[in-house]
Parts: sequence; structure tokens; C-alpha cells
Amino acid sequence: MKKSNFGKFLLLWAGEFISSVGGGLSSFGLGVYVFNMTGRAADMALVTLIAFLPGLLLSVPAGVLADRYDRRLLMMTGDGLSAMGIVFILICMQNGGATLLQICIGVGISSVFSALLEPSFRATITDLLTKEEYSKASGLVSLAGSARYLLSPIIAGALLTVADIRLLLIIDICTFFLTITAATTVRKSISAKKSGVTGTFFDNMKEGWEALAANKGVMMLVIVSSLISLFMGMFQILAEPMILSFSDAATLGTAETICACGMLVSGLIIGIKGIKSGFVRILCIALALMGVFMTGFSMTEYIVIVCIFGFMFFAALPVANNCLDFLARTNIPDELQGRAWGMIGFISQLGYVVAYGVSGIAADGLGELTGLGVGRGAAIVIAAAGILLAVSALSIPMIKSVRKLEVQGTYSVRT
Repeated sequence: MKKSNFGKFLLLWAGEFISSVGGGLSSFGLGVYVFNMTGRAADMALVTLIAFLPGLLLSVPAGVLADRYDRRLLMMTGDGLSAMGIVFILICMQNGGATLLQICIGVGISSVFSALLEPSFRATITDLLTKEEYSKASGLVSLAGSARYLLSPIIAGALLTVADIRLLLIIDICTFFLTITAATTVRKSISAKKSGVTGTFFDNMKEGWEALAANKGVMMLVIVSSLISLFMGMFQILAEPMILSFSDAATLGTAETICACGMLVSGLIIGIKGIKSGFVRILCIALALMGVFMTGFSMTEYIVIVCIFGFMFFAALPVANNCLDFLARTNIPDELQGRAWGMIGFISQLGYVVAYGVSGIAADGLGELTGLGVGRGAAIVIAAAGILLAVSALSIPMIKSVRKLEVQGTYSVRT
């Protein structure tokens, strides 16, 4: 019988929780810094794209590495080396202020090495815990991932009223040492699991693709997810410049935390009650409502109304994610889950790359064309993305292969 190491998991999780908060501080601070420096939504989007793209491109190979090598060592390497990017930005700021190019270089360095961290951390959970503890651990992992949205914005906004961005970067750098210490402690007490993966590195990646290609419904669901991520990405990247155009960093931080609390509330409800059936229908409704809430979010500069619609948007997000997760997970063979999820994550997030690449340019262009400024330009793009998301959501039940997933998945769970 497998021995429980829940205490060691909690140590590892605490390090990741603190690291997530630190990363959120840097992300928030750099966004405000760039917008105040250039006044362009496109420049904020560029920094976000560079922070996102390496993690996306390396997600599949990083997942294979996590199956083949010492996961705790990969975590330590990823966390330690990713700090170099933040240190580089801090040094540039100490020497008179960082340029947009320098920020992009630093963020890119950090993102490349951070890509090693996520798959290794999630796979380590399997090494440490018994099956009965997976569910509890999953809830804690979700909480750690949400910390950068729930805690970091309001903390960063408050700190920026009494200090500048350099304090946020220093705090983030300090969190890397805590994470590395936690991983080192766990690595010393738990021997590395011997890899059972056979075949070449590229063979393993190919197996993940074949797991998707073998099921038309899952493939269609992933393609739909990529389209959805395009519209959601536009909202996520343009919400900050929209709010900053009529308020300050402290207000933005408070608003982001309030909005993100929607994920916490609905996540707790789902955790307690769960979703039992009707996954395709619920997915359609949740995504359509998210589109409506995005449009409402963009309609006003009254911060209370903005926060209400933002809260409702993020409250619907875990519902949609839960349905997507169930429909895909129950239609993929257990022995291919890891490699398949790496491929699913890669394809479904391609929409974010497009969103980060075009949304800022569109917002700046519309702001200039209408004469209303970048804030209202961002609002127009968010409203259009919300409408398109709602229309796309309503088309999902029309896809026959996706409807079949629920029947096939329910059968696979029961058997």
C-alpha cells in the first residue's frame, strides 16, 4: 500500500502558493508600469504574450520531461532560473528605468524556465499522495493557482500607493527562495520515482496527439476551447487598460480581486455539490452567460457595475472549466491522460496567443479612430468578444460529436 506524504505535499504546496502570489505581484506591477510608460494597450498585450507564449510552446515537452526525469529537480531548476528574468528587470530599473524591450527580455527568460515547473509540480502530487488524497490536493492546487488573481492584485495595488514597482519585484524574487527550499526538503525525503516511460521523446509527444485524433468529439471540443480562449483572452488582456483609463492602480487591484472572488465562490459550490449530468447543456449556458457578462463589463466606467459583471464572469468560469474537463477526461484512456492533457492544453490555448497579439492593437486603433481613447477602444473590443463568445457557445450543442461525448463519458465512468 502506498504511503501518504500529505505533510510533505503541504510544504511543497505552501511554496507554490507563495510563489503564485509573488508572480502575481510582478505581473500586476509590470502591467501598470508599461501602461503608465507608453499609454498603449498593445504594449501591455505584448508583455503578456511574451510571458504566455514560452509556457504554451514548452508545455508539451515539459510534460514529457516530467515523466522522464526527477520532477523535484525540474521544479527547483525551473523556479531558480526563472528568477533571473525578474532580477534582470530589477537591475534595469535600478539603472534609470526599464525599457519595454528590457521588460520583454526579462519576462521571456522567466517564462521559459517557469514552463518546467507546472507539469512537474502536478505530477509530483501523484508521487506523494494516495488516490484518496487526490481530490483534497486538487482543491488546494486550484487555490494556489487562484492566489495570483485573488490576493496579488489588491496587495500590489496597495503597495504601489506607498512604493514603486521595484518593491513588488523584490518580493517576487524572495518567494523563489522559499519555493526552492520547499522542493529541496521534499526531494531529500522522497526518492525520485523511476521513469516507466519508453520510446523516444518525440514518440511520447506523438502519443498525446494520437489520443486526441482518435476521438472526433474530443478534438472538436478542443478546437471549440481554442476559439473560446480567443474571446476570453481579449477580455483578460483589455480589462486592465480599460479600468486604468478612468481609475488608478489601487482601484484596479481592488477591482481585480473582487472579480476573481467569483471563481472562489463558484469553485466552492461546485466542490460541495458537483455537477452530476447535462454537461454539454451546462457548458453552453455558462459560456453564453460569460459572453453576456463580458459585454456588460464594458458598458460603463462606474467601477461598482464593472466589478459586479466581472464577478459574475469569473463565477461562471469554473462551471465551464468543470464541464470541459469532465467531457475530455472521461473520453481519454487512463494510460494516455498525461500526454493527452499536455496536447489539449497546447491546442486549446492557441486562442490566447491570437488574442494577446491582436486585441491591444485593435483597442489602440479603435480608441484613436473614435477619438474616445484607449480605454473606450478596449471596451469596444471586449463587448464584441463577449457577443462572439455567446454566439459560439450557443452553437456547441449543434456539434453531434460533442453531444456524444457525454453519453460515452458517462458510460466509461460507470464501467
